[in-house]
Amino acid sequence: MELGYRELAISSPDELHFGFAPHPLETRRGLSIGGGTVYPELNFTLPPMTIESSTMPRVREHYQQIIQDALERAVQLEVPGLVVEFETLPPMTQHPQWGVEIAKLLLDAMEGAEAKHGLATTFRMTPNDTREFDRPPAMRSGVHWENMLELFEESARAGAELLSIESVGGKEVGDDALMLCDLPQVIFALCVMGVRDKDFLWRNLNEIAERTGARCAGDSACGFANTAMVLSEQRMIPSVFAAVVRAVSAVRSLVAFERGAVGPGKDCAYENPILKAITGFPIAMEGKTASVAHRSPLGNIAAMAADTWSNESVENVKLLGGMAPTCSLEQLAYDCRLFNQALGDGREGALILRKWLVNSDAALDPQAFLLTPESTFFLAEAIVAEPDHYRAGIAVAECATSLLRRGAASGDVRIDTRELPWLDQMDEALSSLPADENAFIERMMSEVDRTKFRPEEYDLAG
Repeated sequence: MELGYRELAISSPDELHFGFAPHPLETRRGLSIGGGTVYPELNFTLPPMTIESSTMPRVREHYQQIIQDALERAVQLEVPGLVVEFETLPPMTQHPQWGVEIAKLLLDAMEGAEAKHGLATTFRMTPNDTREFDRPPAMRSGVHWENMLELFEESARAGAELLSIESVGGKEVGDDALMLCDLPQVIFALCVMGVRDKDFLWRNLNEIAERTGARCAGDSACGFANTAMVLSEQRMIPSVFAAVVRAVSAVRSLVAFERGAVGPGKDCAYENPILKAITGFPIAMEGKTASVAHRSPLGNIAAMAADTWSNESVENVKLLGGMAPTCSLEQLAYDCRLFNQALGDGREGALILRKWLVNSDAALDPQAFLLTPESTFFLAEAIVAEPDHYRAGIAVAECATSLLRRGAASGDVRIDTRELPWLDQMDEALSSLPADENAFIERMMSEVDRTKFRPEEYDLAG
């Protein structure tokens, strides 16, 4: 598929920093995301419990308490604005009316906070992608697809402004590819299967946005690159391999913007700085405040280009300081105060804080090293220099291994000596790939486990 971007929206690494995007998003209630202010973005979920008809009253109570407490604290901390994200749990997508009901409850509370206190907010709706619940998954039809689209549409009609998802297209191959550290299969999962699925998915979401007045925000390669990151944290795969997977994942995540997304990109897409450099649209990011959801080596550097700053997700459980979502809101609010204070000192102040955020992480892990402004810029250039997503995947992987090799040689990044041979292995695997995507598909279709996916769902030969 032809690549939709041929040049970068950001012309140099120094233009890539938090709070500013070439194409800021102006929301209905007056937030200018990417327009000079970093906003907290709060995400939350239920404690472990069963979700069914009989427990829905308790579910509603949880969400009512979460949003009321969080909004009250946001007012007390005088946040300049707040993004609220609702990531549904599977039963809420399988029963769209439940998800819409909770969305309306949250939206009503947000409208009340604006009317009473003048708190500007916007709402991101993120249905979970339940298509993978069938095996092999039906990606373009069936009850899971229909319920998911219904939830998107009805929540948008109820007032949800930002539409996002962590889509799963390609995971049928991607999961095994990660465990095997098979880079060609990773590229097949991300840049062939994933790209084709996201092209179909985001065309549909863009139609919903146009019908309802909502905005397509962004997607994430969470099930691929974040899975690789967690596996590397557990020492199950090399960190250098996880770093290259992250770079390749940007090609897949870019498709949402090619099909109408305008940001802010989904928070768990740590590849977002690459997308910001390419598209110029604002991005959400998560880092140290997301440790309630998962570990990462990217706690500070992840903030270097953020336009909203998120906690990923936190269960509604009691802590000493209060309920966990409200505690997360406070952490986010104080982080954003710091970002905005630096922005208030002008570009020089922003670049000083960015330098500290970057330098505190970049030398310690290859995944962090590939998120420096300079590395991000080189990776973005490698993508837009190619004519299609497949060749962009190869090019950005080659760029990533080259950056890591040079960084290790110069001492700019610490790479375990046991992992250095993996750079050679990945380069060798990349050099064996054909230049033509059809030839690559023919090869991979003979190598992957075709019982795990439906080729016709990806426009691949049966």
